[in-house]
Amino acid sequence: MIELRQLRSLIAVAEQKSFSAAADILHTVQSNVSAHVARLEQELGVLLIDRKDYRLTSEGQAVVDRAYRIEAELEAIHSDVAALSNEVIGTVRLGMIGTTARWLLPKLLDLSKKLYPKLDLIGVEGTSSVLETQLESGRLDLAVIPIPVGGDFYFQNLFQEELVLVVKKDHPLASKEKVDLSDIANIELLLPVQGTTFRKELDSAIAPAKIKLHPIAELEGVRLIASLTFDEYGPSILPATAVLPSWVNTLTAVPVQGLYPRCVVLAQRKMTKISSPSKAISDLIHTAVEEQAKKTSGLHSMNTDSHPKTKASK
Repeated sequence: MIELRQLRSLIAVAEQKSFSAAADILHTVQSNVSAHVARLEQELGVLLIDRKDYRLTSEGQAVVDRAYRIEAELEAIHSDVAALSNEVIGTVRLGMIGTTARWLLPKLLDLSKKLYPKLDLIGVEGTSSVLETQLESGRLDLAVIPIPVGGDFYFQNLFQEELVLVVKKDHPLASKEKVDLSDIANIELLLPVQGTTFRKELDSAIAPAKIKLHPIAELEGVRLIASLTFDEYGPSILPATAVLPSWVNTLTAVPVQGLYPRCVVLAQRKMTKISSPSKAISDLIHTAVEEQAKKTSGLHSMNTDSHPKTKASK
């Protein structure tokens, strides 16, 4: 029979890349961790950890993915029982894309400390593709990401943000109130990597106009693109919230006519019941977005209608 301590030992070895480091994290001795993993392998009849480099085998990865979900459900039991006494207790692992995390996480930390002092919020920043994978595997409880392109998720609309061309103040397009797609086709840009969610959105928008984007470089992560734009490595197309007030002296953001706004949602695994701490954080996220939208140009709060999202959905 599979035991929880066996699964926890496997997770720890996978994360720490050694049995001794896993033992330290679990506050036990290495021999216990080794024994737990060995018994789990015997129970399943497969090798889960490659002892040469401590990497998971394909079977080990499958077990770890399921183990993360089991751990999350066990934590949710304690949280849900506490909620019956009107207490919000527990841990929420919230993933966020970088440009949103910059302004959303500070608001959430302030609100959660004030309203739910016994709630532990763990913020994780990453690209949408990485966050989707972590959400699906159970390593995250919730994720603030552009509309998911894969995975079985349930999501709530959060906000739309306009896309703007960010250029130096002396750029020929800086004086325009708006630019169109033909304008951006004539300049080199810092662009997202092919295949990323943001790049797909851009490519989909320009396809009907039959134009091409010309990259100075292709980069993983909108926040990285924004940082390099600020350091004057080249112009870029960015979501409105990626443009910082500190840029006003050197850069100009010009709306791009013909590009659809980016839609950002709050996602959770479709087959998992949301825990009371996650529900509390979800409510705080909507509150924070409403507040930010009132004072940020180009950011528009959306309603909270929820939608199922599956791998077949587009």
